[in-house]
Amino acid sequence: MQPFLEYIVKGLVSHPDQVTVTPVVKDALTVYELRMHPDDVGKVIGRQGMTINAIRSLLLAGSAKKGLRCTMEIVEDKPVAAA
Repeated sequence: MQPFLEYIVKGLVSHPDQVTVTPVVKDALTVYELRMHPDDVGKVIGRQGMTINAIRSLLLAGSAKKGLRCTMEIVEDKPVAAA
């Protein structure tokens, strides 16, 4: 499922080289953490969350077909403030 997510998200964003998908396994659930350029977050979320909900639906259907449970989250890395 990770290559599928990378393909979809990289096709949507302006900075595809900065997209990373990291799988995190929690019990029987795999959470894919998406990291990307801050300017691209809105493109992946879409208006009223339509785009990200569509991607999640595809991920849910594809993973269920393989007998897996998967979801995704966008992780925004906050810059560390200098003290």
